[in-house]
Formats: sequence, structure tokens, C-alpha cells
Amino acid sequence: MQHSVSKDRFERMRKTGSIHYSMEIKKNLAEIVDKFPDNPKSMQYFYDRYEHFLSGDDSSFKGKKVVASMCIHVPLELIYAVGAVPVRICAGAYAMDQIGTEFLPAKTCPLVKSTLGAIYLDILPGNIDPVLIVNPATCDQKKKMGEMGEELSKPLYLLEVPPTKDTEEARRYWHRVIKRFVKKLESVTGNKITRRSLKRAIKMVAKAQAEYRRFNQLRKTAPVIYGKDAILVTNAYFFDDIERWTQKVSELNDELEKRIEQKIYVGKPHSPRILLTGSPSIFPNMKLPVLIEELGGLVVYEEFCSTSRMIWDTVAVDEWFLYDMIPAVADRYLKPSTCPNFTPNNDRKRKIAKGIEDFSVDGVIYQTFSGCQLYDMESRMVGNFVESMGISTLFIESDYNPDDFGQLTTRLEAFLDSLKNKK
Repeated sequence: MQHSVSKDRFERMRKTGSIHYSMEIKKNLAEIVDKFPDNPKSMQYFYDRYEHFLSGDDSSFKGKKVVASMCIHVPLELIYAVGAVPVRICAGAYAMDQIGTEFLPAKTCPLVKSTLGAIYLDILPGNIDPVLIVNPATCDQKKKMGEMGEELSKPLYLLEVPPTKDTEEARRYWHRVIKRFVKKLESVTGNKITRRSLKRAIKMVAKAQAEYRRFNQLRKTAPVIYGKDAILVTNAYFFDDIERWTQKVSELNDELEKRIEQKIYVGKPHSPRILLTGSPSIFPNMKLPVLIEELGGLVVYEEFCSTSRMIWDTVAVDEWFLYDMIPAVADRYLKPSTCPNFTPNNDRKRKIAKGIEDFSVDGVIYQTFSGCQLYDMESRMVGNFVESMGISTLFIESDYNPDDFGQLTTRLEAFLDSLKNKK
């Protein structure tokens, strides 16, 4: 696409986009931090990472081979095992959404437009220059965006995903896809996946997942951290050094344990406990969780592909041989997934029901981005199921535009008041 506009215009777009993106990061981060007086001290690391890394003021990946991804179905263990670093580039910036609008239909999902805008302008997390961008076929809009690879002058790779996960045929197909992906990774990095490198990668990711499960266990116990912070912690997994991220989450967990002992809680004693689901909240588009908690609610659990679904499930290995580990990794990215790309998707109802029970949820808020057909079409199924459990549900359709705060505020206030009256 770069050749479709003049070089001067492209440079102007890039300069303007960078400025607006930086301003958006700073503004939204200030709202997340400054409007809440009782943030855990250990959250400062994560606040700093967003400010410095996303704005490009960081050299963590300098000299490293980076494989970018646009979905949770990309097996991170295989990327680590080939000696590269995975960075998820799904974007939440309105500034990049506006760039993407120039090339995609107006009704396209804002996440897709924002991601394309960031790729086009080369405004990626940490100024990375990926050797490969992996684009799984879980979303029709992302899939078609992949056809723009030549125009984007970027190495996009389509990772085929079966439309169902419950048949043996789908599983065998997915295993073949992952074997091809291994060959592609080895080709672009020049490194082979070995038994030792894959075993180390699986254990490294499992250690991060263990800390994340501990984190959520603490959130079940008492309201010691806001949901907006929990989303920031998991979003940081997109781009942070995994071992450092694990250590910092461990330090945060230690602080939360002390908060539980000392009964230092966030929010108010009878704050409605909210489960967020639907289209994912990705920084800097945090307006919904922040607004919920500004208005007196508390987001206690998120059933998003940018949070709980991304990190929770671990690879189950029977034998530590390469021909056993690769299929085990493949299964981990297929079987537990509750992506609305799959039909049927009864597992999603089961996981939402468990989240409602485990986190003592009072109400569910279902977020759908304008143009996000998959989550929009599943909203009715999920809503009917949640209502059958006696739990109130609010459906919110929004995008990255900050101008709908007034309407959102009115609807959220009414919903939260109804939950307070029930309590």
C-alpha cells in the first residue's frame, strides 16, 4: 500500500500517526492510573512498560528475531523454541484505526483497522521489525487483510484454522498446519526446533501460566485489584520478555496476598462484581473497563482472547520427545479455545458459567465492536444462557472512537444501579 500514496504523504501520515498514538497512550494511561488512588505498588512496572515500550522508547528486542502474531492461536512455544521472540500486534489505538480506515471499508472491525494501520505505518510495539507476521484464519476480516501483504511490504503468513475443534478430522488437519508452521519458522529464522529447545520453551511458558493462575486465584478471594489493572497485566504478555513478565506478576501476587491479609481492598464494599466478555479490550482502548470501575462497578473476571483465554491453559505432554511435544503444543491451541470462530462453541458457555460461579459475579457485560460479526452473532446465545442462570446481562456495541462516553455512561449507570438494588 505504501506505493499507492506519495512518499511525502506517507511520511506525513506516519509523523501525524506517531504523535496521535503517543498522545493516546499517555492520556489513556493517565486515566487508568490517576483516577484510582489505591493501585498496587507492583503495578508501576506495568504502567512504565506501556508508556516506554509501546511508544518505541525501548530496545528490549534489539538484535533479536521477532515473530509477530495477530491471534491467540499462534503457538508461542514454537516461536521461543526456534530462538525467536513472539510479539502480539493486535492494536487498540484509535489513532491507528483512523489510518486503517483509509484502506478498509468503514464497517470493518476497529481492531482490524487499527492493526492494519499500525502495520502500514510501521508503528509496532517496541519498533519491532518482524521476520514474519502470523495471521490466523479465525476472523474473516483479518484473513482478507492478509491478502494485502504485498501492498504492506510485510511478510504475512496465513495460519489456517479449522472451523470446528470437536472432530478428529479437525485435530489431524490442525496438526498438519502446525507442522507446516514449524517449517516456516525454521526457514525464516535459520534455526531448527530441537527436543531441548522445545522442552525449555514449554516449561518457560508453563511457569508464566502458573503465576497467572495464581493471580486469578487471588482475585477470586477478595477485591484487591481493579479489573482495569488485571487487563493491563495480561495485555503486557503480548510484548514483554516472558521471564521478566513472570517475575513481575509473581511480585504483584505477593503484594496482593499481603493486601488480602491486611484487608486492603479496592472499590466499595458492595460494588457490583462484573464479568466482561465479547470483543477484547486491548490497550489503549480501555474505555469500557475503566468507565465501569469509575462508576462504582468492579471487573472481577474477563473472558477475552486478550486476557484469560490467552494464558490459562498449559501444554499437556506425555513424553518429552519432539514427535510428542509438537502435537501436544498444537492441541493446547485448539482444544481449550472458545473462539467464536468455532462451531459449535458450547465450551464458551461452560467457561463463562464457571467464571460466574468462581468469581461470584453479579452481572455480565458483553462488549461487541462495531463490525465484529463473530462476537455479535454469539451474543444472543451467550445472553440467553447467562440470563437462564439468573444473571443480568448488558450488551454494549462500541468502537475505538472516544466520543461515545456519554451514551456509555448513561447505560452503564443504569445497569450498575440495577445490580446494586438487587444486592
